[in-house]
Amino acid sequence: MKKRKQRNLIIWLIVAVVVVVGGIFSFAHSQKQKAQTVTVGVMTQTNAEQKIWEQITKTAKDKYGVTVKLKSFTDYTQPNKALANGDVDLNAFQHYAFLDAWNKANKGSLTPIGKTFITPIHLYSQKYTSLKQLPNGATIAVPNDASNESRALFVLKNAGLITLKKQAGTLATVADIKSNPHNLKIKELGAEQTARALSDVDAAVVNTNYAQAAKLPDKDILYTEPVNKDSKQWINVIVANKKDKNKDAYKAVVKAYQTKEVKQLIHKYYGDKEITAWDLNLK
Repeated sequence: MKKRKQRNLIIWLIVAVVVVVGGIFSFAHSQKQKAQTVTVGVMTQTNAEQKIWEQITKTAKDKYGVTVKLKSFTDYTQPNKALANGDVDLNAFQHYAFLDAWNKANKGSLTPIGKTFITPIHLYSQKYTSLKQLPNGATIAVPNDASNESRALFVLKNAGLITLKKQAGTLATVADIKSNPHNLKIKELGAEQTARALSDVDAAVVNTNYAQAAKLPDKDILYTEPVNKDSKQWINVIVANKKDKNKDAYKAVVKAYQTKEVKQLIHKYYGDKEITAWDLNLK
């Protein structure tokens, strides 16, 4: 009887060990699976953007074992808040200047972990066909938010229409205009209003997404933003919380983005209107 009890005790001990060990492995597997699913915040996507992210998702899964899930937002103020709050793991919708402005305004520490693309913006006009035709005192509409206004002013600077003070920081304002030889009148509007204002102004700097939404034709382009040393701040990036910037799964998403296949898709859908930035040599 005593031997039987000892045998039963040993059996139960073995069962208990198996259960505990199995639970540990199950928990570890569960945690690993959780760590390998990465939620990326993006803006509501066009069909082209969906195709590009389908390729990124496939590469991330096939090559790195990472499942990418997208969470779409309709307002540019939302993705950074969602990232800071932990509602998403990464986001991919903004350029360096927008991120810097958001961090300063919100005392944030969101960090870029990989470059994606840059979209040159344009100066449009429905009244003139060249920069030389712009009259003295011409009214030019520019976006009024901090990062896009600065970008528009750099467009005018690179077009040779104005100069900016050397001490002007990453984000320039109209107060940073050093010289304005043509006495241009800068009209500050909401970025979404610049395209609609073209009938009322001589020219307008219009962000690419709003130009596409308004179906502005290429023939109305007076000047295209050059890709040069001023362009770094306008490069779009994948962003993480600072504490998470070195996570392998997040680095895998960046690697899955920065591929030959994605480069080919961007060129297929956007031509020269969108340029991959991870291999850019800015001069």
